[in-house]
Amino acid sequence: MEPDSQQRSFSIKLWPPSQNTRQTLVERMTNNLTTKSLFTQKYGTLDREEAEENAKRIEDVAFATANLHYEKEPDGDGGSAVQLYAKECSKLLLDVLKRGPGRKEDEVVTSSHTTTPHESVFDISKGKRAFIEADEAHELLSPLKDPGNSFTKICFSNRSFGIGAAQVAEPILTSLKDQLREVDLSDFIAGRPEAEALDVMKMFSSALEGSVLKSLNLSDNALGEKGVRAFGALLKSQKCLEELYLMNDGISKEAAGAVCELIPFTEKLKVLHFHNNMTGDEGALAIAEVVKRSPSLEDFRCSSTRIGTEGGVALCDALGNCTHLKKLDLRDNMLGTEGGVSLSKALSKHTELREVYLSYLNLADDGAIAIVDALKESAPQLEVLELSGNDITADAAPAIAACIAAKQFLSKLNLSENELKDEGANLISKAIEGHGQLKEVDISANQITRNGARQLAVTVVQKDDFKHLNINGNFISEEGIEELTDIFKSSPDVLGPLDENDPDGEDIDEESEEGDADELESKMKNLVVD
Repeated sequence: MEPDSQQRSFSIKLWPPSQNTRQTLVERMTNNLTTKSLFTQKYGTLDREEAEENAKRIEDVAFATANLHYEKEPDGDGGSAVQLYAKECSKLLLDVLKRGPGRKEDEVVTSSHTTTPHESVFDISKGKRAFIEADEAHELLSPLKDPGNSFTKICFSNRSFGIGAAQVAEPILTSLKDQLREVDLSDFIAGRPEAEALDVMKMFSSALEGSVLKSLNLSDNALGEKGVRAFGALLKSQKCLEELYLMNDGISKEAAGAVCELIPFTEKLKVLHFHNNMTGDEGALAIAEVVKRSPSLEDFRCSSTRIGTEGGVALCDALGNCTHLKKLDLRDNMLGTEGGVSLSKALSKHTELREVYLSYLNLADDGAIAIVDALKESAPQLEVLELSGNDITADAAPAIAACIAAKQFLSKLNLSENELKDEGANLISKAIEGHGQLKEVDISANQITRNGARQLAVTVVQKDDFKHLNINGNFISEEGIEELTDIFKSSPDVLGPLDENDPDGEDIDEESEEGDADELESKMKNLVVD
């Protein structure tokens, strides 16, 4: 009996799986949905964003189902739960594969084993935006008071809480805070006087203080510095936060300083979104400190935040510490050439990058060249590249083309609103010839004429899975439009509208075009792809 006794003492629990195991499974399912296989060849591949969204949902549902099963195994080692977990993931993954791309918002991944009492998400955001007072709060929030509920995520977005409603919510949230992992309080004080809004925020902050959240969304609340500090108790208590959303929150330089001060624990932060704020250069210095303390960052969005060169350089330098970055969005700031060069140094360290959004940064040729040169040597799995509206001319086209040619996983390319002309368009066409996963190209408003448009069209029309070519807003002649229509006669939906094309935008000199051919051919010969 002694050996059996010892064996029981050292038995291993197979359930629950570690967070790392769960994340690995999500990544594996995402790859299954985006790469070619018998199923995707038949039903179509999903783009990365849609695939990842579905994979996360599949894993969440399968985990909840298996965990419920495990709770009914009083002395089990979790083996049957693991089997159910794998079975549910396979079944739900197959359902998504058969459904194909273009998931509708009302289609939800569900498990046949899931039961209502173990629902994990409580969401009151559906329907019209509305004020909520005490009486309605009692009714709306009543499911949260049910004994033994399994809610781990709450979403109060799109409902404006007054003092009365907050007083109803406060004790409920206090009782739930130990089980909550995701809290969405975006747009939950709209239209309230400042004093009342601040009091409501303080009440929610106090109720949730000490919770161990994975995700916190405080977007669309016009916080400013006062609002950030109203959430101070909650923010300072978060030591395991992985996702933080502060979009459209009136984050000024003072508010950015408060964010830096009140969020000291960012080692586990993976997602940080600051879109559409008035941060400016001084605020960017504070945000740069947060970024510098966030080595695990995977998804950083700081678009439309009024950042100039000084703040941009500091922010880009800080991004050099975030070597696990997968998605970067700095659109609509004024970083300039100097900021672009600084960013290129950080990008050279980002081997895991998949999506890069760098439109409207005033990069000019030198900034753009520095960035694409860095990306060419790093980011082997890059899927999305956006560089629109950066005053990029044909002089930068060889460097851009060399970078693009090296990115075989590229699915979306946006170079719109630049000055690439035919010379640049032809180099880009050559660079994307062998890209089987490319689905979208936007090179609109680039002073392209018939010649450049034809080369792009001939290149992309041969790609089986290609979805959309946008060459609107260029200088294509009437004959060129007819030629494009003929090229896409078998797939007219692939060619975007041409209603903003200006056939008289540039005089077409056939001899000049022929004279430029030798120079273009010479540049193509010098195009080196590692």
